[in-house]
Amino acid sequence: MQEPDDFWENFFKTDNEPEQPAAPAPEGAESAPQPEETESAPQPQPEADASPLVDVFEADEATRVMDTGSLRAVFGEEQQSEQPPAPAKPSADAGAEVDIEERDYRPIRFRRDGRFGCLGGLMYAVFVISVSIILACFGWMAASDVLALNKGDVTITVTLPEEIFTTSTVETENDDGSVTTSTVKSADMSYVASALKDSGVIEYSWLFKFYASLSNAAEKLDAGTYELSTRYDYRALVKNMQVGTESMVETTLMFPEGWTMAQIFESLEENGVCSAESLYEAAANYNYSYTFLEDVETGDALRLEGFIFPNTYDFYQGEQASSVINKFLQALHYRITADMWTQCENLDITFREAVTIASMIEKEAANDDERAIIASVIYNRLSAGMALCIDSTVLYDYPDYDGGTVTSEMMTYDSPYNTYLYTGLPPTPICNPGMASIQAALQPADTNYYYYALDTETGAHRFFTTSAEHEAFVATQNYG
Repeated sequence: MQEPDDFWENFFKTDNEPEQPAAPAPEGAESAPQPEETESAPQPQPEADASPLVDVFEADEATRVMDTGSLRAVFGEEQQSEQPPAPAKPSADAGAEVDIEERDYRPIRFRRDGRFGCLGGLMYAVFVISVSIILACFGWMAASDVLALNKGDVTITVTLPEEIFTTSTVETENDDGSVTTSTVKSADMSYVASALKDSGVIEYSWLFKFYASLSNAAEKLDAGTYELSTRYDYRALVKNMQVGTESMVETTLMFPEGWTMAQIFESLEENGVCSAESLYEAAANYNYSYTFLEDVETGDALRLEGFIFPNTYDFYQGEQASSVINKFLQALHYRITADMWTQCENLDITFREAVTIASMIEKEAANDDERAIIASVIYNRLSAGMALCIDSTVLYDYPDYDGGTVTSEMMTYDSPYNTYLYTGLPPTPICNPGMASIQAALQPADTNYYYYALDTETGAHRFFTTSAEHEAFVATQNYG
């Protein structure tokens, strides 16, 4: 045990002062008992400096371990007399082994392992149940939309325009190593999903797009207008948005004889069947496999003028343009007989020339009885090398003109359809004739007429052999 003076000397010793080793106690000598501390005046404190405290905690093990009373004395606290001072730890040089009781200065803490055991388990169970309920609700809502569960039976009209479809070329390798190229049309599924959601058929557009990606629905849909039920599940919706299904909305349209292709295409667009632009595109470039079009080259929409057969048709809303035109051509194809081809050979004309003559008959004839006679006038003038001088061919260049007879300015307009300037047939038919006019063109009457003029009193035509007879009659008519 160090004496008090030695203790304080070592305690306030700085790092610059080397520590003097303590004198070893003689063997067998017992340490003198520590005198009891009495209340006395507080010891003067050294100047505030961090070095004493640093010395306390940086000194060696023998110096740092000190009794509690000494520490209290350093910080100016009273030392309790009844507590004996802790024995000093012998230095490393001391040979005697001394049992030292080390004090644990850490505060006593209670174990918290089981403090929140029940509450934590309850909170975890509530969390798991809540997440399960949310997932179950979400799954039920998704399944209800996909399978159309608990939905009322409401019919909604949805239109898929031709513009949302894109065409791509797909190459498929066959078993023999050859490659087959095919054209595939794909719908814009973002547009389709939005249209279905906006109309109330489905609830979640993103879910429908996900289903479409799995079922390859984009290549299964067709342009058109469809009547869909809210009770259709996703699979039924895709199946019913295809051409030929009962869900397609049909429109019945009647086209009279004598309408031009422009008038027919405009009517189709106005009634929501398809756009006139797409119809012109299909008429010009689509390859239709019919005998009467074998010698007709693609590239010009007017190649089909005269073959858009006038009749009553049922079209689907939003139907594909090539399909719409094919209905007209197919109707004409089924009405052409073998006798018609024979009659064309007998007249030494092509079927296209027969339709061109029929189109002029359709525009000129006032009644059915006149058709074959007007046909004879056309053939007679063609045989004689005369200009046809038919007003309806001149008016083909003026589709919006409604003034009746042609003007002198129109008669001098340089156009291949101006039969006052050019002999022979016009380059294309000037309208789409009916079967009565086609039959008249193939079976003309046997006459010697070269002229005809409309009798404004009877509304029928008068026919003449000579130019003098024709001019005399025209002089009595009011042509304006």
